[in-house]
Parts: sequence; structure tokens; C-alpha cells
Amino acid sequence: MRLDQWLWAVRAHKTRTLAVEAIKAGQVEIGGVPTKPAREVHPGEIVTVQTGPMMRTLKVLGAPPARVGAPLVPRYAEDLTPPEEHAKAREQAVLSRSLRPKGTGRPTKRDRRAFDQLHL
Repeated sequence: MRLDQWLWAVRAHKTRTLAVEAIKAGQVEIGGVPTKPAREVHPGEIVTVQTGPMMRTLKVLGAPPARVGAPLVPRYAEDLTPPEEHAKAREQAVLSRSLRPKGTGRPTKRDRRAFDQLHL
């Protein structure tokens, strides 16, 4: 199975297009080496995926026949992500909610860029 299809099927990305864009941007590696979207994944390989502030580490267990529901993902991918990465993502979510006063509305693109510069 292609890497972009596998990432989409095991719900690492919402769409195949987003998976392809992440791979081309160098945010996905197999065994520490950047790859291409059409690369075949094989059981036992370690895939690292940058999703937002978190670097997820997944072990390939198999190739699903199609996109699978969340309860079935552990059959095809083992999550080896360290707890510190999950904590980093939770901390980022708390910071983003607490930074703006309630009732000020949705942040503008400019606000979002300023926030990203501050926290990355």
C-alpha cells in the first residue's frame, strides 16, 4: 500500500491530499528518512508524522483494505508516540484557548500567524 493511502486509512490525516502535502513538505519519514507519497509501506516499518505541534510515531502492522474506523486502527498501526508529545499537544490546546479573552470572536489570519510565531 502507498504511504499516502496508508496515512489516510489509519487516520493520521483527514484526506489523502493532506497526507501527500505533508509527505512532500518533509513532515513524514520512514526510518528517519524523508520519503515520497508513492513509497510502499511494509509491516514493521516505523513512520514518524508531524501533525501540528506533535511528532507522532507509528509502527506499520498491516495494510487496511480501505479507510478504517477509529476502533480498528490498532490492527494496522501501533502508536509508539512518547507521552511527552501528547502532553505537548494538550498544552498547545490549552494555551490557544487561554490566550484570547472570551467574547472577542474568532482570531484573524494575522492573529493566528502571530500566535504561531510566539509558540513555535
